Amino acid sequence: MVEHHFIKLLTKQYNEWILITEELKGICTESKIRNGIMYVISRHTTTGVTVNESLECLESDLSDMLERLIPEDFPYAHARLLSSYGSTAGNPTGHLKSHLTGNHCVLPIIDGTISKGDAQDIYFCEFDGPASRTITVTIIGE
Repeated sequence: MVEHHFIKLLTKQYNEWILITEELKGICTESKIRNGIMYVISRHTTTGVTVNESLECLESDLSDMLERLIPEDFPYAHARLLSSYGSTAGNPTGHLKSHLTGNHCVLPIIDGTISKGDAQDIYFCEFDGPASRTITVTIIGE
């Protein structure tokens, strides 16, 4: 059996870490699938989905690390007029940060519950906000 669900978000900041663990638990609880796999995939190229411990200081450390690796003021090739796009691309850092965090995660479902470590939470990462965003959640199993 396959089920598709969607999480809609309106992000508030240019760079933002949004916990989606509880929404995913709710989808899992409502699902008819008791054992299988949950795929959580962002539909956007300047966002990410990642798993880590939910600590405010860790979120800050991750943001600082990404800023050091991908500074806003670097002369990126992507930050120029793109004829094929019809405007100036002003979000190169969002694409690069998304590339590092990844755009998805895969979670096992066992006996109707997401199987994850006690310290693990699932984040949606915004790197080009604020914006309206959609996450696709696909559950495959029995």
